[in-house]
Amino acid sequence: MSIHPELYLEQKKNRLEKELAAYLSAENSPVFEAMRYSVLSGGKRFRPLLLLASGEQFGAPEELLLPYACAVELIHNYSLVHDDLPLMDNDDFRRGQPTCHRKFGEALALLAGDALLTLAFEILAGAPAPNNNHPAKNWVVAEIARAAGPSGMIAGQWLDISFNPENKELHSFQEMFLKKTAGLIRVSAVSGAALAGAPEEVINQLNRFGIFLGLAFQLRDDLEDLKQDQIEGKPFRPNLARATGEKNSLQLLSQWLEEARQSLKNSGIESGVLFYFVDMISQHGETSR
Repeated sequence: MSIHPELYLEQKKNRLEKELAAYLSAENSPVFEAMRYSVLSGGKRFRPLLLLASGEQFGAPEELLLPYACAVELIHNYSLVHDDLPLMDNDDFRRGQPTCHRKFGEALALLAGDALLTLAFEILAGAPAPNNNHPAKNWVVAEIARAAGPSGMIAGQWLDISFNPENKELHSFQEMFLKKTAGLIRVSAVSGAALAGAPEEVINQLNRFGIFLGLAFQLRDDLEDLKQDQIEGKPFRPNLARATGEKNSLQLLSQWLEEARQSLKNSGIESGVLFYFVDMISQHGETSR
């Protein structure tokens, strides 16, 4: 891709926003209103942009990749709506505005999250198979389902809310990060390339790239949380940067980002766009889910 990565991602994000809005305009009901409020309120679209960049790197057309990218973003936003609920993270604001349950009430927020997850798989069911390669499509859909399911994000959320405040073991944080955050980032990195028919050895390196990118993404979030004043009455939330200290966390962040870069180099990929995802975490403090 000869276009500057930042310009490329800006163009793709604009295309994504239109596609997401189209999927969410099917009905004018309270549930769809809450869904639109939650999804169309901003965010960097990190995961769907990663999927698009991965697929287009290997020649997959945008129209093939967009449904998969939108589905991943809907799954991500469903998780945010549910994470914000009082019985989970109990957050009042997201992306500079009241969270879904603060705007619409807990019951409607719960249903909106359920609806976003279900709609994502409705979209995946109707998504095109690349060159009628249904095994490739089935593999991608199954990978997305595993990343979002009871052994993936849901397991990660449970590890989050049941985390022992006294636990400072790195492996415990890594396990939670891998399931809750890195899983969907990993599957975004491999799905686009898989739909494009990339070789297995490249998929394996992109899998490793996605894992370390996802670990670094969550650690950057933890470092940003250190800058925020602790709000009285909020439940304990595990934070690796708080557990190990800012200096050690910055060293670990650098290590994980270098692992991600090395995986791209090992794959033979020279895409400035994919390397730019590493730079986004390295250079910018705000990941903005």
